[in-house]
Amino acid sequence: MRQMIKKIKSFLAIFFAISVLFGVFYIFSLVPSKYTVPILTYHHFGYQDDNLYVTPENLEKQIKYLKEKNYNIITLDELVAGIKSSQKFKRDTVVITIDDGYQDNYLFGYPIFKKYHVPVIVFLEANYIGRDKEFLNWDEIKVMLNNGVSFGAHTKSHAYLPSVEDKDVLWDEIKGPKDIIERNIGTKVNHFCYPVGGFNNTIKGLVAKAGYMSACSTNKGLVKFNQDIYELKRIKITNADTNKPFCFAAKLSGYYNIFRSIKKGE
Repeated sequence: MRQMIKKIKSFLAIFFAISVLFGVFYIFSLVPSKYTVPILTYHHFGYQDDNLYVTPENLEKQIKYLKEKNYNIITLDELVAGIKSSQKFKRDTVVITIDDGYQDNYLFGYPIFKKYHVPVIVFLEANYIGRDKEFLNWDEIKVMLNNGVSFGAHTKSHAYLPSVEDKDVLWDEIKGPKDIIERNIGTKVNHFCYPVGGFNNTIKGLVAKAGYMSACSTNKGLVKFNQDIYELKRIKITNADTNKPFCFAAKLSGYYNIFRSIKKGE
């Protein structure tokens, strides 16, 4: 009997917690000014036991979920243009980004994005492209470029920028990858991504000076709702999100940033 009572109490506690969470998200959904288009972040696609990897099967489930729920998957160009013009985005709008430019992006991720006609942007570490077998090569990048994938810069060597003291080196890590990528693919590189999300006001100014339209962080920076296009917060997506529909839905809700603690850029 006691076991039965414990089970009932446990069930009621879980039910109450879920009800509260749904209630909170519903309340915030009535406050349009807090809505922020979620920018999703991936790194690797494959089967390594690592939190940075999402299996191809789970990636496809996540993309199918977005499609079946009629999410409007837009480019980073469209998002940034909308923020600059104070556009009010419809709910269920989302942007997909991928960091680093690993070769598994082409092997496992690209076929799925192509199959579902999903636009994504890959931020490249320019020094390793075509030189390290773990990373994409320029031929693969050109194939992806012709099928809905765009490319941004993620520095030359994945340097943590706030730790770079030499001004010339710092500028080269920011402007250098833009020049390299544009020279190799013949198209403009409009967006930058801070390695490990690290930046400060000086770095933001250099990114703008280099000619980038925007820059993505992680969850760092003081601007919580992505009004500043040079410190756009993003949301990491993992394998676990596939099996936790409520968690995935929360990340896609547009109100997820409200519950995230503010982190320093440096």
